[in-house]
Amino acid sequence: MNDAHGSLMDGIYRYQRHFYDFTRKYFLVGRDEMIANLAPPPGGAVLEIGCGTGRNLVLAGRAWPGAQLFGIDISEAMLETARGAMAKAGLADRAVLERGDARDFDPEALFGRRAFDRIFISYALSMIPDWATALAHAAQFLAPGGRIEIVDFGQQDRLPGLWKRAFFGWLAYSHVVPRADLAPVIAGLARETGMAGHCCSMARGYAIRGGLART
Repeated sequence: MNDAHGSLMDGIYRYQRHFYDFTRKYFLVGRDEMIANLAPPPGGAVLEIGCGTGRNLVLAGRAWPGAQLFGIDISEAMLETARGAMAKAGLADRAVLERGDARDFDPEALFGRRAFDRIFISYALSMIPDWATALAHAAQFLAPGGRIEIVDFGQQDRLPGLWKRAFFGWLAYSHVVPRADLAPVIAGLARETGMAGHCCSMARGYAIRGGLART
């Protein structure tokens, strides 16, 4: 586990976690649609990588009442908030949240299971060092018929140049780097694993949706 990165994230979110969801409500585009389309099988296992405040897992738990919920985050500060959110929502008995590095977490050690029916990553790849390794690592843990779903910041390519420069500067200040090569990395993983990959731009390039599906 990258303790230095964990310490960085704890430093960023030690105080931000208390108002994070309110401030991100309007510009994390596409995450609610992604959660609404997860459609895990009855009793299926859903894992969020970079679960943050737990907000997304709460929505997933409400949308899919039969699902088992799992989450990892490298920030213990965020996990503290997430566990509180799950308890407040009455989902604590269906959720297990653990500290883990997206690049090398061991789901058997953390959760006592090897495979998940749905894995989703919402605006987290842009904050994970060596994010391509993290994505390949997650793909190992998809059950037959399982899917990884991703939403994150796009390249702002069809938005005004001034907006893009200012927005990217603000993201960089928060240690966020939109992944310009997400689409080819997904395509490469699809070829290597025999999975089906998909990737598309949203909102004039503001966000990007992608994923992998195991048959």
